[in-house]
Amino acid sequence: MAKPLKVDEVWLARITELLDDMEFGSLHIVVHEGQIVQMERTERKRFENSTANARGSGETGSRRTDTRSGGRG
Repeated sequence: MAKPLKVDEVWLARITELLDDMEFGSLHIVVHEGQIVQMERTERKRFENSTANARGSGETGSRRTDTRSGGRG
């Protein structure tokens, strides 16, 4: 039977710190025997296409498409 997860104020502060200011990304939390043992933060940075904007295309770059493969992360 699985042990109940133990999350104290220290871990909540760590999780909050890692999520703070993240605009695009994920937080992967690894649990071993009912305790958090590792956290992995993957953050994506998205930039507007300045070349298209310089040509006067009328688009503001608000439509963003991530063309990377659909793997993990």
